[in-house]
Amino acid sequence: MKDKNDVVIINLDRPRELRFGHKALKRLTAMTGKGIESLDFDNFQMDDIEKVIYCGLLHDAKENNETLKLEDMEDLLDCAPTYSEIIEKMQQAFNAAFGSPEGDEKN
Repeated sequence: MKDKNDVVIINLDRPRELRFGHKALKRLTAMTGKGIESLDFDNFQMDDIEKVIYCGLLHDAKENNETLKLEDMEDLLDCAPTYSEIIEKMQQAFNAAFGSPEGDEKN
């Protein structure tokens, strides 16, 4: 059985855990007005990426006694080594939350 507790670390101003639990996903759907099934990683706008990463970082911020605001995301994302790493980590964190079809041992 695939481990559903995979940790995804994204290196921004510091290494941060990117995690999409129930609370993060609920907030994300409220902020974007889109259901999880309609999120299209290939056609995200910059604002969408900021919202997704923001929601995924809220747990880490809480664990580290930080107050993270959506307005902080531009500066935080600018700390990433490459933009492709942001996208890659975002996809890894979603795969960790939902399981990826390639990693499903039941197939």
